[in-house]
Amino acid sequence: MSSPRVLAVPARTDRPLLGILFMCAAASLFPVMNGLAKLMSRDYSSEQVVWARTVSHLVFALVLVVPRHGWRIVHTRRPGVQVMRSLLLIGSTFLFFSAIRFVPIAQAASISFIAPLIVVLLAGPMLGERILLSRVVAVTVGFLGVLVVIRPGAAVFQWASLLILGSAACFAVYQILTRRVAGIDRPETSVVYSALVGSVLMSLVVPFAWRTPASWTDVTLLGSLGVIGGLGHYCVARAMTYAAANLLSPFQYWQMVGSVIVGWWLFSEMPDAWTWVGSALIIGAGIYVGITTRERPVTRP
Repeated sequence: MSSPRVLAVPARTDRPLLGILFMCAAASLFPVMNGLAKLMSRDYSSEQVVWARTVSHLVFALVLVVPRHGWRIVHTRRPGVQVMRSLLLIGSTFLFFSAIRFVPIAQAASISFIAPLIVVLLAGPMLGERILLSRVVAVTVGFLGVLVVIRPGAAVFQWASLLILGSAACFAVYQILTRRVAGIDRPETSVVYSALVGSVLMSLVVPFAWRTPASWTDVTLLGSLGVIGGLGHYCVARAMTYAAANLLSPFQYWQMVGSVIVGWWLFSEMPDAWTWVGSALIIGAGIYVGITTRERPVTRP
């Protein structure tokens, strides 16, 4: 019996402005999703909010890609890697959504920006990339920025900030595994798998934390989490097909602006001076790593 045919991966085209546009679109969508998740967390458990985000993401992704590509889109050349990606993303999402019950949106976003710097440290042992001393210094500066934001030992310290660090670590490994399949599976396949395993796991857990939505407005807002998140992840995957990662990396920090706007609009939250200082250190370190990274050609193992 022949194995299912896997769809060919489209060749990357050099259209940097379009890649930047897609990355900025993703960076605008994620703060909206986070703000709505924090809003829903007032009345619903983290398990139910994460379940709604993951399942609606999966349904939206399937509705978006199956009519065009057929069910072949779920076939992958790296099933183990795709499953691990999904596990890491659900872990990252659960930790982040649990934390934003207690941490302002902008502060949570600034801490999560450490993820690209964690990628730098892990790219050596996991991808065989050479780690330069200058990038180690940049990562150190980024971690100092995180300490400025969370201020351990100070009166304003929130234990939930540590959950965001855990979320960032999970997301960093998720990004590395995404690199591994970027030239092997189509972006649409990766978007579907991002939610597939998490949807199954959370569907097993959510009955123990279920609360029937109080209104159709709540149903709509819970369902929109996955649509917004799915669009965001699709925009990131599509951006990578138009431009190099090092060119796109600085534009992901547009999320900070969006997070400030969403936090102020929905919760009257405004970052304090130390959050801005720490964010500047983290973002500056991330931009330095981004612009000094030369993308290597993707090889097929």
